[in-house]
Amino acid sequence: MAKNYDSEFCGSLPLNNINVIQSYGFLIVIDKESFRIIQISDNIGTFLKQNPSELIGTSLEDILDINQLKELQHRFDNKSKEKIPLTFTVSGAKLLAFAHFKPEYIILELEKPDLVTERSFTSVYEDVKYVMTVIESAETIEEVSRIAVKELKKLTGFDGVMMYRFDSDWNGTVIAQDKSNDALEDYMGHTFPASDIPKQARELYLKNPYRLIPEREYEPVRLYPVVNSMTNAFIDLSDCNLRGVAAVHLEYLKNMNVQASMSIRVIYNGTLWGLLAFHHVTPHYLNFELCSICELISTVISNRITHILHKQRFDVEAELQQYHSMLISRIYAEDDLLTGLLNSENDVLQNMFKANGIAIIFRGKYQLSGEVPQKDFLENMVFWLQSKEIENVFHSDHLSDIFEEATPFGATASGVLVIPINKEKGEYIICFRPEVIQTINWGGNPNKTINFDPDRKKYHPRASFKVWQELIHHTSSPWDALEIKAAENLRTFIYEYTTKQAEY
Repeated sequence: MAKNYDSEFCGSLPLNNINVIQSYGFLIVIDKESFRIIQISDNIGTFLKQNPSELIGTSLEDILDINQLKELQHRFDNKSKEKIPLTFTVSGAKLLAFAHFKPEYIILELEKPDLVTERSFTSVYEDVKYVMTVIESAETIEEVSRIAVKELKKLTGFDGVMMYRFDSDWNGTVIAQDKSNDALEDYMGHTFPASDIPKQARELYLKNPYRLIPEREYEPVRLYPVVNSMTNAFIDLSDCNLRGVAAVHLEYLKNMNVQASMSIRVIYNGTLWGLLAFHHVTPHYLNFELCSICELISTVISNRITHILHKQRFDVEAELQQYHSMLISRIYAEDDLLTGLLNSENDVLQNMFKANGIAIIFRGKYQLSGEVPQKDFLENMVFWLQSKEIENVFHSDHLSDIFEEATPFGATASGVLVIPINKEKGEYIICFRPEVIQTINWGGNPNKTINFDPDRKKYHPRASFKVWQELIHHTSSPWDALEIKAAENLRTFIYEYTTKQAEY
């Protein structure tokens, strides 16, 4: 069985209350009612030629024209959780900004004026329309991923882009990569442990579509004052682009030989399905405008992947329903449960659950089909199942971890799907799947993702991302949620059928 590498320790660190920002922009927090400044980033003082402490309590109107902001507040307050883009002119300089409307205050993120580069609407539209068109024409997840990394690399100018897909344990495997700099490692097919992007970091991607770190060695900028006077706490920067970066992640990037990075979320059914990871070996900045374009394209990618996955699941569901109907028809035609289940043409029950073998224990008899373990093992397994008092469908893709006697039978019984017929009488349908030996190419040793100093006060990420190979034994291919649902439907039918038969 594969080990779960998600980190409870890393997943508990409060990344959203880091209370510093990156240096490529300014941050201002204002009272929603009075529009007076209650917090400000230290670096804006140099730009405005004023001491940050002198700005606290003053009206935002003393710095910029707030009519546009007031209009936006009227339109979006309590109606949108998204950040709203706008433009300000401050001291003769044009600043791109994002406004976040919170219950008690407004957060303004402003891009430094020397980083603003305007493009024509036509130029932006042409780029976005082309990328959208090619992504929406893709028919498979692999094709979407290849197109996405290629086009986003061209659009953003990063040295390399990877599509990173999460599994059920939140490990991420690189399924597409495009890079033009040999200083970046080839991670295609490599898997990174869940602790690399811990729980609270994954949750932040549901609030903020992208994360940009243009300069790994940036000087963190403090907020003044440290505590927000309206909440008497550190301010929550969850959905702010400028939010500072945890030291352990900066060290992680250094170990990857990366100076700049960006990541964009891919969403499926409201959850984080994957990430697009961008890397550059020198500092690399993307302005707010281009980041917003990437945010839009990430939505297109998410929608296309969702469409493809929904179609795949619809096809699987339709196939399972067809098998279900064939079994029911056969059972009624034969007027016998066992004959209908096992003697149907084309091994319907095995095909339905992609099983190499089936054992049906019913009315004191063992009816077998395909490759199954020997009878004494089956008898012991029935006693074990009865002891667990299983009433609904039970499944496992690593049976030996919970039923030790299954260890010698991995070749035929690494995975099981059990459909109870009558647990009191020890009557079950047991579907078996064989062992599928997996080779995982980890991006570095996953057992060394977190390394503490001797005093246990500081910790560090792993220093090497050299491939670390792991073989997974005694595990079958996993049981799909639709297969489990189909098994429950079949269990319900069998219960109703056997109950009616007992009445006659």
